Amino acid sequence: MTRTLQPLRFTGATILRDGEMQRRSLSIAEGRITKGPLPEVDMSGYQILPGIVDLHGDAFERHIAPRPSARFDLSTGLAATDRDAAANGVTTAWLAQAWSWEGGHRSPDQACAMMAALEAYRPRMLTDLRLQIRCETHMVDSAPRLLKAIRRYGVGYVVFNNHLDEALDYAASRPDLIRLWARQAGRPVREHMRLVHQAQARATEVPRHLCKLAEAFDELGVLYGSHDDPDGETRERYSMIGARIAEFPTTRKAAAAARAMGDPVLLGAPNVVRGGSQSGNVAASDLIAQGLCDGLVSDYYYPALTNAVWRLVDHGILTLPRAWALISEKPAEILRLPDRGRLDFGRRADLCVVNAQTRAVEMTISGGRLSYLAGEAAHRFAQRIHLLDMAAE
Repeated sequence: MTRTLQPLRFTGATILRDGEMQRRSLSIAEGRITKGPLPEVDMSGYQILPGIVDLHGDAFERHIAPRPSARFDLSTGLAATDRDAAANGVTTAWLAQAWSWEGGHRSPDQACAMMAALEAYRPRMLTDLRLQIRCETHMVDSAPRLLKAIRRYGVGYVVFNNHLDEALDYAASRPDLIRLWARQAGRPVREHMRLVHQAQARATEVPRHLCKLAEAFDELGVLYGSHDDPDGETRERYSMIGARIAEFPTTRKAAAAARAMGDPVLLGAPNVVRGGSQSGNVAASDLIAQGLCDGLVSDYYYPALTNAVWRLVDHGILTLPRAWALISEKPAEILRLPDRGRLDFGRRADLCVVNAQTRAVEMTISGGRLSYLAGEAAHRFAQRIHLLDMAAE
């Protein structure tokens, strides 16, 4: 395991503390934020912000299979994902792995393989990588296997989603997309649609199935929610069984229903950066402006997290502290991680260091370990460490 940095105090930077940007120093030692007159590193011209907590990202799929027909070893893909996340200021990240009838990289077999690979990779990881299971609602017969895997690997976060309606819509209006979907799963279109109709035939069993899973999740301490709620009624049904996290509601009504019930709402950062949903759903910036968003996630693109913050700031929608909270403090609260998301004494030393002029992430520290270093920050850091080494001699 990579060692934590020696005790250091960063001076000269603007730091997000107590909900505001402050000019003060920040000390770290033994993987925690601390106090004391430690050796200094001058970070003038930089902003030091809490490390990003990303609750949903599937960019890892591109590192495992850059092309549908070109798959690589899972450990190689996880190492690349680790570096990708760190280079974008992410210190804790959930990888959104499907558990679905869709097969291929979204199959239960792939999910179990990912759990095992992540466990094996953990001693080497710099970013705190975790797994979120996206459980297709109509996978009725797979519940025992899912719960066994969750227990075995300690998975702590699940969301329910249903792609059947999307598949049926595509079959009627976009056969080209169905062909692509089937090819990615490695099967003929006819077989793909057979599985769609087979799953749809179990619809009457789904409510009881979800309630049983919800009861098991409560016993195991698993947090759970739903994905792509289309309306308030759907969100209410999920909320009633304990699936309290509303991930990517597709309409304002669904987001407003979640807010009325006290359920946290997660939206995609790429939606903010692009100025709207790539699939034609509600614009995330509008929901944020209306106070209907509790956190932003990378979805499929890690750079979108910081870029979304700057867009919200530049458009006058939120201040920097409030916008950054959407990718740090709020997600940490939602997934009940009291040791991260804020720069307070005793918390994990999770830092995202941004060049104030270029807004580029130039240093990331995760749990006191240096996970990314580049640009002018790298020169300053290396020079200071060299001086410290010389003084020690």
